[in-house]
Amino acid sequence: MFILALPVLGEQLLNSFVGLYDTYLAGKISKDATAAIGLAAYVGWLASMLFSLVGTGTTALVSRFWGAGENEQANKVANRSIALAALIGVILYGLMYAFAPMLARLQNMHDETYDIAVRYLRIDAVGYMFTSLTLIGSAALRGAGDMRTPMLLLAVVNALNVVVSSTLVFGLGPFEPWGVDGIVAGTVTARVTGGILMLVLLSVGVHGLKLYLSELKVRGELVWRVLRIGLPTSAEGAILWSGHFVFLMIIARLFDGDQGKAAYAAHIIAVRVEAFSYLPAVAWGTAAATMIGQSLGANMKDRARMVGHEGALQCGISSILFGLIFYFEARWIFDLMHKEKIVGDVGVPAMQLLAFFQPPLVLSIVYGACLRGAGDTRWPLFFTIIGALFIRIPLAYIFGIHLEGGLVGAWVGMCGDMTLRAFLNGYRYTRGKWVETRV
Repeated sequence: MFILALPVLGEQLLNSFVGLYDTYLAGKISKDATAAIGLAAYVGWLASMLFSLVGTGTTALVSRFWGAGENEQANKVANRSIALAALIGVILYGLMYAFAPMLARLQNMHDETYDIAVRYLRIDAVGYMFTSLTLIGSAALRGAGDMRTPMLLLAVVNALNVVVSSTLVFGLGPFEPWGVDGIVAGTVTARVTGGILMLVLLSVGVHGLKLYLSELKVRGELVWRVLRIGLPTSAEGAILWSGHFVFLMIIARLFDGDQGKAAYAAHIIAVRVEAFSYLPAVAWGTAAATMIGQSLGANMKDRARMVGHEGALQCGISSILFGLIFYFEARWIFDLMHKEKIVGDVGVPAMQLLAFFQPPLVLSIVYGACLRGAGDTRWPLFFTIIGALFIRIPLAYIFGIHLEGGLVGAWVGMCGDMTLRAFLNGYRYTRGKWVETRV
C-alpha cells in the first residue's frame, strides 16, 4: 500500500500546488482576484466531481478485471471511459459558459469582482474538456496498478502552469503584465497540455492499456456498468459540492464591505492550504481502493477487509502533524498568501479551529474511498447528504450569521460535517458487508 500510495500522493501534491499557486498569485493582486480564483476553484471542483461519474466506475471495473486476469476487458473499459470523458467535458464547458454570471451573482459578487469572476470562469471552462481526459485516463491507469504515470503527467502540468502563469501575470521577458487573465491563461494552457499528453500516452500504450478507435464508444454493457457504479459517487459529489457552494454563499454574507471580502478571501486561502493536510488521505484512499478492487477480483475477501484499516493507520499520523502546523503557524501562512493584513486577522482563528478536526477529515476520506473502491457507493452518498445538507449548512448559518460568529462560527458547521462522516464511513467499513457488493 505504501508503494502504491506514494506516487498518488505526489500526483495529488502537484495537482493541489496548481491551485495553491494560482491563489498565491491572486493574493499579490487583490481581494477581488482571490475571490474570483476561489469561485473558479469551487466550480472546477464540481467538474471533477461530475467526472467521478466515469472515474469511480473506471477504477472499480479496471481493478476487478485486472485482478481476475481479464486484461482485455480492462482495456475495453478504459477505452469506453475515455470516450465518455470527452463527451462530459464538452457538455460541462457549455454549461459553465452559460451559467458563469449566475454563479457569480449567487456569491454576492458585484462590479469589478463580478466582471473578473465571470470572465475567469468562462476561460477556465475551456480546460474542462482536457482535464476530463487526464482524470479518467489516470483513473484507468490506477485501476491497473500504475500510479507513477499519472504523477509524472501532473508534474508536467504543474510546472507548465507555474511558468506560464508567472510569466503572464508579472509580464516577464517580452510579455506585458496580464493580471488575473494571466493566471487563468496559464492554468488552461497546462490543462490542455495534460489532456493531450494523456491521449498520446494511451494511444501508444502504457501499462497494458491502449486506445483503439474501434473501441472508443459511448454505448454497450461496459458503459452502463461504469455509469451504474459511478452514478452514486457522482451524485454524492454533486450534493457535497452543492452543500459547499451554499456554505460559500454563507461565507460571502458574513460581513459587509471590505471585511466581507476579507472573510471570503481568508476562507479561500485556508481551504487551499488545508488541501495539503488531506492529500495523504486521498492518496492512501486511492491506493486502498485499487487494492480492494483487485483483492475482490481475485476473491481474497479477508485481504480486502484489512486494506482500509491499514490505509487509515499509515496516513493518520500526518493529520496530527498538519493540525499542529495549522494551529501554530496560521499567521505566517496568511502573511505569505495575501498582502493585506485584514485577511489574516479574519482567517487565523478559523484555521486554528480547523486544526483540531484534521484526524476525522482523514478518516472520512480513507474509509469513503475504500467503500467506493469496492463498488459500495450508495452508503457514502447517503452519509454525504446527511453531513452536507443537515449539519454543515444549518450549523454554519446559525453560528456564522445568526449568532454573528463570523468565519469561525461558519466553520463550526464544516467541522461538524467532517466528524459525522468520519464516524459513519468508518462504521460502514468496519461492518464489512461491502465485500459482497457486485459490480
